[in-house]
Parts: sequence; structure tokens; C-alpha cells
Amino acid sequence: MNRTRRLRKSEGIRRLVRENKLTTDDLIYPLFIEEGIGIEKEIVSMPGIKRYSLDKIDKELDEIVALDIPAVLLFGIPSEKDDTGTETWNDQGIMQQAIRYIKKHYPSLYVITDVCFCEYTSHGHCGVIHDNDVDNDATLVNLAKQVISHAKAGVDMVAPSGMMDGTIATIREALDQTGFYNLPIMGYSVKYASAFYGPFRDAADSAPTFGDRRTYQMDPANRDEGLREATFDDSEGADILMVKPALSYLDIIRDLKNTYDRPIACYNVSGEYAMVKAAAEKGWIDGERVMMESLLSMKRAGADIIITYFAKEVASILQNNTKPTN
Repeated sequence: MNRTRRLRKSEGIRRLVRENKLTTDDLIYPLFIEEGIGIEKEIVSMPGIKRYSLDKIDKELDEIVALDIPAVLLFGIPSEKDDTGTETWNDQGIMQQAIRYIKKHYPSLYVITDVCFCEYTSHGHCGVIHDNDVDNDATLVNLAKQVISHAKAGVDMVAPSGMMDGTIATIREALDQTGFYNLPIMGYSVKYASAFYGPFRDAADSAPTFGDRRTYQMDPANRDEGLREATFDDSEGADILMVKPALSYLDIIRDLKNTYDRPIACYNVSGEYAMVKAAAEKGWIDGERVMMESLLSMKRAGADIIITYFAKEVASILQNNTKPTN
């Protein structure tokens, strides 16, 4: 008889044969930074997550550094919006201020910026609107302006999230032509038009005022299309390929891991976070165990990097579990 249970008999042997492990090195923590003064506002649909103005963010950044989380992904919420999102390439805009502040005061943190327009446009869509839809090529022109502004502010990596065709090629060319050829790009390579983004739109004030994003984000029914999208980003020069959302798209993460010789990231999005938090609050699940199991499933699927609102909780657990006993 084959007795596979022999290798499950104790925690000692389970640790020795464990195939995948979650560490703080895997984690990126999203941060919402709002233009203004004295802002520390909890996002009701995302318990434990807040929007901060720069004068209120030190405590959060201190905690991130103390927990040894290596990287943050910044989302900016401006005080003024317009129909094209011109604040995104304002060198004194909230994102640019945040980059400079964090790099000056927290130099150990690796700073990544979301490169998009939905938080900055009055209509909430991810680019320039023509004929009631996002104009792909007009939006690319503005993306180049935005990414150069982030680069000049000192960002470590840019992450374009709008799903415009030709995004990576446009950004790579813009960065190279302005001397930022060493600045890496994390592509939102396979991003679905998902209902799991709901709480994020509360967090970033980015809900569209008309229609939806299905003309540019992917159909959740499609798998092969994800490989085509990732192939374009790979060929255009993306340094990291990302799948978003994560938990309902583990098959896509594995497809990318099997196909491309690049680091694979995934985004454990706001709806995935909120569901765990809500069920745990009701006492229906063990929230900590479900959190850890969910993130481990993303690692098992092939993710090298996980962007998650759970990052601080996970890092705290891992830190406490690795402390030596007396």
C-alpha cells in the first residue's frame, strides 16, 4: 500500500516537504493617497484600509517598513478632476508629491505607481472619451506624459492598468527616449472586467459615471485571450506580467507561469479582500486561515509577486511565526 500520509504525520515533516511558501518578499501593499490636509479616512467596504493625505501617512509607512514589506503600489486621489485627467502628468500632482516624499523619507521602500486615469477623470473612465467610449490612441499620448512625470519624480517602477492596446510599447518608448531606460514596467497584462473591483471604486473615487469598462477590460469568460494579451505585453517590453483579479483567475496565473520567462504578479483585489473580512466578521470563517490559504493558492498557481491589502496582516503573522523561542 502507498502510504502518502507518512509525509503528513507531524508539522516537522510537513514543513520539510512543503512545496510552496509565502514570505514577505512576495508582497506589495497598495496605498491610497489623497490630495489635501489632515485626511485619514477608513474605507467602509475595506475594513482596515484607509485613504491618507501625505501629512498623515508616516504612521502607515513606519508600520510597512517595520513589517519588512518591500514595496508599495500608489494610487492617487486628486482634489480636482477633468475630462482627460490632466492632473496625472502635473509634476506637482498628488502622485508626484507622494513619490518624492516616500523616496526621501523611506528610501528602503520600493515605490510602484498605478498609471491610469480613472481616479483623475470626471467621468471615471481610463482615458480620453470620444463617441461615448475610450479612445485608445488618444489615451496612449497622455499615458506617455503621465509616465514621464512619474519617472522624473523618482518612481522605481510603473504599472499601467488601463488595458489600452499598445500601452507597454508606448510607455517603453517614452521612457527610453527620455533617458529612463532602466525603469521597469509591470504590465496589468491580463485584467478582467470584474465585479470584484467594487470596493476599490469607493477607495479611489473611480466609478465610471456612465457605462462600464467592458470595451477595454477583458471578458471573464475568456482564457486564451489572456495569453494573447500577455504575449503582446511580453513582446513590447514589460518586465513583469500581472493577472488581475487573482483568486478567480488562478488558471490564468498558471498559464502565464508556464508560458513566459518573466516574473508573474497577481492582484488580490478589493472584492476578494472584502469578502474574507465580511465573512470573518460574521464568524462564518476563520479569517486568518482563509487569508493565508487564499494567498498561498496564488503562489501555488505560479505567482512570484502578490499585490494584496492583506500584506500588513500577513507580514505580521510571518514575522511572529519566525521569531526564535527562548
